[in-house]
Amino acid sequence: MKKALIVFSLLISFYLVSAQKKEYKSAVIAFYNLENLYDTVNNTLTNDEEFLPAGDRNYGTEIYLNKLNKLAKVISEIGTGLNPDGPALLGVAEVENDTVLKDLIRQPLIAKRNYQIVHYDSRDIRGVDVGLLYNPKYFTVEASDKLFVQLPGGSKDAYFTRDILWVKGKLDGETIHIYVNHWPSRSGGEARSAPARNAAATVCKKHMDSIAKKEPGAKVIIMGDLNDDPINESVAVILNARGKEKDVPRNGLFNPWTDLYKKGIGTLAYQDAWGLFDQIIISQPWLNRNQNGFFFYQQHIFNKEYLVENQGRYKGYPMRTWDGLTYRGGYSDHFPTYIYLLKEIRSAAKSF
Repeated sequence: MKKALIVFSLLISFYLVSAQKKEYKSAVIAFYNLENLYDTVNNTLTNDEEFLPAGDRNYGTEIYLNKLNKLAKVISEIGTGLNPDGPALLGVAEVENDTVLKDLIRQPLIAKRNYQIVHYDSRDIRGVDVGLLYNPKYFTVEASDKLFVQLPGGSKDAYFTRDILWVKGKLDGETIHIYVNHWPSRSGGEARSAPARNAAATVCKKHMDSIAKKEPGAKVIIMGDLNDDPINESVAVILNARGKEKDVPRNGLFNPWTDLYKKGIGTLAYQDAWGLFDQIIISQPWLNRNQNGFFFYQQHIFNKEYLVENQGRYKGYPMRTWDGLTYRGGYSDHFPTYIYLLKEIRSAAKSF
């Protein structure tokens, strides 16, 4: 049996417009900002003092383990309405190092999935990075790198931000490229900090364009906490991610979150207004439903009731881990997002 066929996913059946019954396999692609997932060990190279047992948050082993368990619960449920294996690929943000990711994937609720990790340390002043968890049952890594983002002068107080993670690999035998992002925050004001996010978008776009020259028609996924909404310049202009499938040019980008954002639906809330910073953007080749490979099917925000704050000043918001310096015991101040990909099981492949 070819290695690609080891990639097993739930077989589903549904009727297309033509009413012709077909069978499909599915893959779940997700992103989750884990909100300050630090370990309890002092890192002298970063500013992690408040996340230590003697720090302002009294961040000890009990809180750390509780945080890991809560995050694992969420991850264990993302996308399982269609595929019980959950995310084949999960991009994450606000992780201190590979130690916290290794502790996370060992949590009992998700340990059986055998998640593997792609992670690089960056020079972010807060000491947080992005990473990719992948299920080897679905995905094989071929190459990866970190992409440095040079911040424009005056756009941010800090000198460094998170690197962008690029990963190339095979999803059920077909080559794809993934970019995991956590663009500079709006600290200091949205207008002042916008050039920093535009710089991050430019780095991502240039790298993607370089891939397209080598691999025309490449399948690309850009995911992350962009700290901008789908309509902001960094996303709508620099990435040129379109909100309507019909408007996406060849080798362009489709943003399935634009219409949701315009309807007031989001992944995080600030001053009683919803933002949709957590996006998964895909290249045009994913939109063709008449192909041998995976195609885009649906987008979702994972916002189950238990993830929603039910009291206090943040009532109705995502239930965060911290309320100021007080441990709230929530999950994250962001909801995860995910998309479903489908691939038709054609007659020659149905034997497995």
